[in-house]
Amino acid sequence: MKPLPFREVKRKLEAAGFSEAGQTGSHIKFVRVTASGTRTAVVPKHQNVAAGTIRSILRQAGINSDEFDAL
Repeated sequence: MKPLPFREVKRKLEAAGFSEAGQTGSHIKFVRVTASGTRTAVVPKHQNVAAGTIRSILRQAGINSDEFDAL
């Protein structure tokens, strides 16, 4: 996993069914409602999102890295 621009992370999360739910400071909350519950992922609106932060976002979103790369 390598650092990605915020715009790319946002595009991939939206392709996975997430939508923006709100913003606090420089962090944007993305939400997806499923039959099994609600998944929330918080993404910092930085020019580049670090690789470790992307891994954390994927854990929050319930998406593995292979699925994320395919989006």
